[in-house]
Amino acid sequence: MSDVNLHNLPLTNLSEEEQLLKATVRSFAEKEISPLVREMDESASIPRSLIDQLFSLGLMGIEVPEHYGGSNGYFFLSILAVEELARVDPAVAVVVDVQNTLVVNAIKRWGSEDIQKYFLPLLASKAVGAYALSEAGSGSDAFSLSSRATRDGDTYVLTGQKTWITNALEAEIFIIFANENPEAGHRGITAFLVERSTPGFSIGKKEDKLGIRASSTCEIVLDDCRVSPLNVLGKPGEGYKVAIETLNEGRIGIAAQMVGLTQGALNHALLYVQERQQFGKSLSDFQAVQFQLAQAATELNAARLMTYNAARLHDTNKVFLTEAAMAKLFTSQVAERVTSLAVQLLGGVGYTKDYPVEKLYRDAKIGQIYEGTSNLQLQTIAKQLLKISP
Repeated sequence: MSDVNLHNLPLTNLSEEEQLLKATVRSFAEKEISPLVREMDESASIPRSLIDQLFSLGLMGIEVPEHYGGSNGYFFLSILAVEELARVDPAVAVVVDVQNTLVVNAIKRWGSEDIQKYFLPLLASKAVGAYALSEAGSGSDAFSLSSRATRDGDTYVLTGQKTWITNALEAEIFIIFANENPEAGHRGITAFLVERSTPGFSIGKKEDKLGIRASSTCEIVLDDCRVSPLNVLGKPGEGYKVAIETLNEGRIGIAAQMVGLTQGALNHALLYVQERQQFGKSLSDFQAVQFQLAQAATELNAARLMTYNAARLHDTNKVFLTEAAMAKLFTSQVAERVTSLAVQLLGGVGYTKDYPVEKLYRDAKIGQIYEGTSNLQLQTIAKQLLKISP
């Protein structure tokens, strides 16, 4: 399915490598993922065979260095991959997003040489990663963690529960945040790399969600889970830094997901209004419909530019905190509006599961919630504008 042609502006110019990746991922998504979308949504699961294909394409280790078995790419390539996957299925896109923008990025930046040597080859070849920060009592207040890390001889003992953990059902490697020194507040938080097979680690309740249903979201239970100090990511007490810096990057990934699903919904609407006949002419002949589509396409292009700009700033080592927050905020708003419009333009059939727009409408809502709610993005933007200290 061809996108509406809005890719000729200078800021969206892509290199040959970037164009090739977009084309490759788009072709893969349309041929291999599209036929499975409805079944995956209804079963709330992704076949392992499809995840294996994501690894084979190199999409699960885009930024992993070549000597560790990865694609040796850069952040913007991850963003393009997430966008293209989300056009077809945002649930699959978020699996790739978390793997690259959160897990791999955190290990590359904060992991010791030994950690990178061990974990990055696994993440590039076969192991899904997950990022476990949230808890029942610490959502937007991310650092009020109740999970504890207690030093016991030559190991740490982790206890507590994590909730809303994306990829948890499929993951083999988890970044888990726990507080080693509660009296120090957020400065007592430490990040640990924990393998699924570790004694004391288990997967709890799987959530039954509104959207991105095929992407697993589960509780994690830590019951005297023993972890080596060698598996600390960064230094003890630096977990809050790991979380803040990684989530800033992750927000650009969520923005890419919102751009992709918005494009998918708009594409479906454009096709339908040209085929659907009412009052002796196609819906696309009505000016009211034309204006709604024009507004949607304009907002989508602005959303894409904001996302690409934030990603480019990241790759050129420039400050991107505000741009990432703005991109996530705006793209999630646009996604909700445009997917709603797509359902409306398709009318009765748009409200049924026979057409994909109702799923994209459900999938869009999460963009305003995870990796920082819209209110938190507004707070971040306002603080930067007003130079208020955090």
